[in-house]
Amino acid sequence: MKLGCTVWPVRWNTPYEGAIRRIAKLGFKGAELIAWDKKALDEYYTRKKIRELKELMDSSGLELTEFVSTPGGTSSLRREDQEASLTHFRRLVEVASEFETRIVNTVSLWPFHGVKWPNIKERPLMQTFLMPEDLPYDTDYERIWTNYVDLTRRFCDTVEDAGLYYAVEPHPWSLISNADAMLRLIEHVGSRALGMNFDPSHLFPMGETPAIAILKLRKRIFHTHISDNDASSNVHWRPGKGKIDWVSVLKALKVVGYDYVLSIELEDVPGVSKPGLEDAAPVFDGELTKAMDFLKETAKEAGVNIE
Repeated sequence: MKLGCTVWPVRWNTPYEGAIRRIAKLGFKGAELIAWDKKALDEYYTRKKIRELKELMDSSGLELTEFVSTPGGTSSLRREDQEASLTHFRRLVEVASEFETRIVNTVSLWPFHGVKWPNIKERPLMQTFLMPEDLPYDTDYERIWTNYVDLTRRFCDTVEDAGLYYAVEPHPWSLISNADAMLRLIEHVGSRALGMNFDPSHLFPMGETPAIAILKLRKRIFHTHISDNDASSNVHWRPGKGKIDWVSVLKALKVVGYDYVLSIELEDVPGVSKPGLEDAAPVFDGELTKAMDFLKETAKEAGVNIE
């Protein structure tokens, strides 16, 4: 396995050249890039920019381990929203193909399109954690699921035609929030190109034991994010600061034959970049270094080799 880093905690918004250099200087072997919306896919990730970023990553010794962009509307019952999602996804695959990465990632969304998603990170701070007042209790959830499966099939047709893999990233309270939901989606869609971006900080608050989730998913784990929490919310602390058993996680990954990237994603640590801010503060580099050191030591205990 090798260590990678997500770009957005280093610099949330474009441009990403400085963040790429910073990630490489810290000693990472992989990095992830993101487009927060369709506009970024079209306006920032031009062919010229993709060529420049690819040359920079190649010269810095970095592999683009996956490319991330999440279409809106994947849980909508409106045909126009679904078609817009498909257009967005096809553009995501085009950009990823030009980068010559193997994997595209989208985050699974809240099932009730147009209703504000509760912020799970606020849950430990509140005596009563309420659902939205406009939650559509009369919604046909099975219809939402069926439409989502059909749209995911169309996504998978696109990645198969491009020779890529599609890693769905589970999220608390989303259509895909745990390992069993992911396995159900895989079964219903029927594509070998469909798997998970394994993120234990999203699964742990949903009652999952991360190591057992790995044993369930096995070869359908295409990519892995690394961050920690105490299962009361999906905060992204550095590994070792929460309650996830990382030795068991690494042992399980080894058992199922996963030998790709451990991509560190720290979003709730000192100095991190956030929406509206630019580059992460210098103290953030220390958080990343400590995370790398922790994983290397834990890997030794787990009998896992990290390059």
